[in-house]
Amino acid sequence: MIKTVGVIGAGTMGNGIAQVFAQAGFTVKLHDAAPPAIDRALKTIDKSLAKFVEKGKLAAADRDAALGRLSAAHTLDAFADVDYVVEAVVEHLDVKRKIFGDLDRITKPDVILTSNTSSISITTIGAATTRPDKVLGMHFMNPVPLMTLVELIRGQATSDASMLAASDLCRTLGKTPVEAADYPGFIANRILMPMINEAIYCVMESVGTPEAIDAVMKLGMNHPMGPLTLADFIGLDVCLAIMDVLHGGLGDPKYRPCPLLRRMVAAGHLGKKSGRGFYLYQ
Repeated sequence: MIKTVGVIGAGTMGNGIAQVFAQAGFTVKLHDAAPPAIDRALKTIDKSLAKFVEKGKLAAADRDAALGRLSAAHTLDAFADVDYVVEAVVEHLDVKRKIFGDLDRITKPDVILTSNTSSISITTIGAATTRPDKVLGMHFMNPVPLMTLVELIRGQATSDASMLAASDLCRTLGKTPVEAADYPGFIANRILMPMINEAIYCVMESVGTPEAIDAVMKLGMNHPMGPLTLADFIGLDVCLAIMDVLHGGLGDPKYRPCPLLRRMVAAGHLGKKSGRGFYLYQ
């Protein structure tokens, strides 16, 4: 029975994942290689839960209970007694494989190890462990507390039992699981990122301004957010990393990252988190 969940990575995705598990009644241990990131994450979660209380979507007592179920894990050794793990660190294969190798050694043999990766091969990550049947992708959408979709990615060796356990867990969190095969970008980013990339080509070729491109997609296609605003929100460095995975993994030139995207990332114009992307942020 899953009672205690370990979350690795206290960034935007990690703190959201930790929050939804804590809200759903699980004890959560949050780890990050940079201890100050955990402190920031706990403050972010506190603010997020406070907003739910203000809007009448959460009782103050439930907020306090959720916060009480969260704790900082300063080393991975603290995961020795967890029942389930979600990894949400940077999108670099070598980093993930190192973490999963460590988790394989530290956690109990029956613990399912999942990655929030948005594009990297689950099969390759699972091969770094002695339990590839218990490794799968659990790709949450941002912002995690609000978005209901979770992409579940089945690696080459992932068992039916592991997929079923993850599906049941998603429903306990109030999320909707959708299974995807282990191909670059899975479903969400294989469709989304080429659209964002094409929107960036439209800027580079002066087909339209960022405002015009976003307006067309919002008003003409009924998207809640334009692709360039969304790219800024995701992070242009993340968009570039996913496009590189798509291009390298599928080998089709249609996935070639736009040169303007590369240039903006090289300049440090990463979107909202850096204060500047296709738009300016204070």
